[in-house]
Amino acid sequence: MNFHHLPLSSFQKLIPLCCALFVAQGAFAQTDSTAWESATFDLKTKGAMPFTTADLGHPFVGEKNCIVRIAPEIDGLTGIRLQDAQPVKVRFREAAQALIGVPQGEPAVNGKKILTRGLTVTGLPPVDVYAVPYAKGTHTIDLDGKQMFLGAVKASETLTPRDAHRLDGREWDTYIVEGFSDEKALFEIMGGPDEPVIDEGMPGTEGIQGGFEGGRCVKIGDTYHMFPTERAGQKGIEPYYDRVKTKIGYWTSKDAKTWTRQSAIYEASGTYAVTEDDNPINDRRGAIWSYMPVFSETHNRWYGFYLAYTVHFEIAPNHSFGRIWRTESTQEGEEGIAGPYQDQGIVMEPGLDSQPWEGRQGVDSFFPYQVGDKWLAFYGGAYPFASWDDYPKNTGKGWYVGLAEADSLEGPWTRLDTTVNPVTSMHPWFIENPIVSQLPNDLYIAIFDGGPDAWGHHLPNMMGYSLSKDGYHWTEAHYFPIRTKVKKWWDIMRTPLCLIPEDDGTYTMVYAAIDAKKRFHPMGMVKLKLNQDVLAEKLQELTNAEAALEAK
Repeated sequence: MNFHHLPLSSFQKLIPLCCALFVAQGAFAQTDSTAWESATFDLKTKGAMPFTTADLGHPFVGEKNCIVRIAPEIDGLTGIRLQDAQPVKVRFREAAQALIGVPQGEPAVNGKKILTRGLTVTGLPPVDVYAVPYAKGTHTIDLDGKQMFLGAVKASETLTPRDAHRLDGREWDTYIVEGFSDEKALFEIMGGPDEPVIDEGMPGTEGIQGGFEGGRCVKIGDTYHMFPTERAGQKGIEPYYDRVKTKIGYWTSKDAKTWTRQSAIYEASGTYAVTEDDNPINDRRGAIWSYMPVFSETHNRWYGFYLAYTVHFEIAPNHSFGRIWRTESTQEGEEGIAGPYQDQGIVMEPGLDSQPWEGRQGVDSFFPYQVGDKWLAFYGGAYPFASWDDYPKNTGKGWYVGLAEADSLEGPWTRLDTTVNPVTSMHPWFIENPIVSQLPNDLYIAIFDGGPDAWGHHLPNMMGYSLSKDGYHWTEAHYFPIRTKVKKWWDIMRTPLCLIPEDDGTYTMVYAAIDAKKRFHPMGMVKLKLNQDVLAEKLQELTNAEAALEAK
């Protein structure tokens, strides 16, 4: 990346982001070692379960703590998932060295420390790893607090102590990875292409310097219709600003793998603001994002909801004061999805009814869905103000969503009050671009961007989902570990554009992600399979929770 075109303030902001990405991508790889040879053992503790000591591993029963960084010496060993402070009984088939992980600050074990900061577990201090020798035979190993059995290696393995420099897990909030926690997985990752389905140089990508971001994909008959944000950018301007000169593209496909660009629905002006506040002197369509097509049964035509920003060259975020526009297809029926579209005006914008958590970014996403005879919409905000005294530049950290309500899809839309908003039940401070649909038993499901593990943020770096029975109350997020079944071509996972049910019982998800080595952000695709038994259990859980709430 060249920085000489950036203003000084932007360069200063990029320094910590680049450093964070350097760490996230393995800055210490040159000092890492190779894997140690494992020793075989049999688990004799009733109720204990084996787990793989590797990325996404959940080492504790009933807890959400998850491995997110690990030294290669111990990556892939077989550990044992235990309750806190539970002794573990094992039979070693050969002389071995048991590896015990001890979060810094916890009592040490009677062994040799071989890895300082050997792994990162969400919510815990850096974990040191100790080796404890055992003879062949059956042994009971006492563990205290958050100590963890990470596996065993051969007694003959030479273990050279070192500092593996893995990060402090308290930088992460704990979270649930689908299929890795105690809970049964609602979705099985079936797999998908091990490379992007739309990448730089493919037909239709001409003139799109920065690749893609969020939007929505729908299926009509046998055809997928996708409206991604195209980060067209401007020649001679740095990649950071590709998100200013944007377009809403329209692409189609028969298999969600091979895509054809049909047109551009809208194009942003790319004009920068001349004042730092939300002033009508500024061009308020400097960037356009997140086109969400929704079919109106009442009016038998497609509505599109999209986001228009004021953009500033030096103030972060360079997307500010977002406004949501509604547009209508001129042609009736589902076939009208291709457009053309006519703008019908702004349906939500910063104003006297805005809430401080919406922040400088304003209304940064909008997705409507019907609940009974009402319409609800998730709307987003970012770079929050602690209070209105902080307007317009003194912002904090957080990407939030709230709910708005209307009697019809056309509006007017009313923000729900701060007893509801922001909706933090899914994640305490990061939910972006949720899209809502209904599962076969009518549970609502929201899929969304779960946030990056880069740029100074330590988030799941996976797409997530949340469930609701009534459309108002949403469960804690679960995250899709698609990298377990799809070759990980991305560094930073971003935004899902759909969760489309197919005739064979699977679901299609198209997503935007980032390969940090490239300026162009590609699109990928993955197939999921819904577990109907788990879905029934989820419905019962939410029904029970609803009844308990009403009984209070």
